[in-house]
Amino acid sequence: MNLNDKRAVGGIAAAVLVAAVGGFSVARCSNDSPKADVAAKPEPEPAAPDTLSMTATAVTAAGIETETVSAGGLGAEIIATATVAPSPGGEALVTARAGGAVTRIFKRIGDPVRVGETLAIVESRDAAGIVAERSTANAKLVLAQKALARERFLYKERVSAKVELERAEAEAAAAEAELRRAQAAASAAGVTGDGRGVVVRSPISGRVSAESVTLGAFVQPEAELFRVSDASRIQVEAAIPAADAQRVASGDRAIVELPDGRTVDATVRSVTTALNGETRTATAVLDVPGGLQPGLAVRVRLKPQRGAMTSAIVLPEDSVQTVDGRDKVFVRTGSGFRAVAVTLGRRSAGRVEIVSGLKPGQQVATKNAFLLKAELSKGSGEEE
Repeated sequence: MNLNDKRAVGGIAAAVLVAAVGGFSVARCSNDSPKADVAAKPEPEPAAPDTLSMTATAVTAAGIETETVSAGGLGAEIIATATVAPSPGGEALVTARAGGAVTRIFKRIGDPVRVGETLAIVESRDAAGIVAERSTANAKLVLAQKALARERFLYKERVSAKVELERAEAEAAAAEAELRRAQAAASAAGVTGDGRGVVVRSPISGRVSAESVTLGAFVQPEAELFRVSDASRIQVEAAIPAADAQRVASGDRAIVELPDGRTVDATVRSVTTALNGETRTATAVLDVPGGLQPGLAVRVRLKPQRGAMTSAIVLPEDSVQTVDGRDKVFVRTGSGFRAVAVTLGRRSAGRVEIVSGLKPGQQVATKNAFLLKAELSKGSGEEE
């Protein structure tokens, strides 16, 4: 083999060695790359098919109401119709203390008023008579006090007898009492400063809820002119069936169901012992937070402590939805809702017993629960 042949063989061997090293490097890189990709981008775990993610803002915007469940059963509840009414100090009938013509009106229905604020002014002859009596009583007191001062001087100088001094003291005391009576009458009537009329003032703070006065009209004494209500001082009066009246007692818990689907917690303050002659029902008075409109008709669910307690949980029928052929309710979670399968029991007055599937203390969607069912079904359809 000559020199040229040796050089050719050496070049071929070097090329084969370079190709082998390069192939090993490429294979190494290709084997390591997928492992790096898998470690950098793990596949997300699929969400549970019975859960819904929903923020608190979205829940409020959808009008979904929740209720905290508790054990008791239908036997522990008393369903009754009720009416929101003002408490004894929450409504005032405002009258004119004297008859006359209405000369000024300062408030109308719906206007806010403060305690002692003027609602109207009535020009009255009676007011003039009250002022005259007050002036007369004041003049008699001045005269009696002068006579008493004179008798005291004469008695001190031994000119007048003690009996005369005692008579002057009695007359001065009577005149003073008469003046106090006249002043009290003028204050109670609300006589204006010029003595020509009386001021009609509100005895409580609130809003004008009724008005029966016209400018220029003549009103009789003690006639109702305005009605003022304080929405923060209200109560709920529930009609309890005679068969259940003995079970209700002060301190029992109750839930007031409003026409718009909202619920308000309440407490029984008192129960009448006698039945209404027309309806044959007892009246339970419930303490509730302010803000409800007097005259509003509501439904009350009372939970007497003497009720037939069971382990069953009672919910509105609307809270139970059929999902995948099963009865389920939507339990509130930290991130939304979770559909939970339940077993139903008895039904009564739009309420249903949950025999199993729920625990006391859980929050369950009640109003507009069907929206959650629709959203859950939508998500299941998209996943398929």
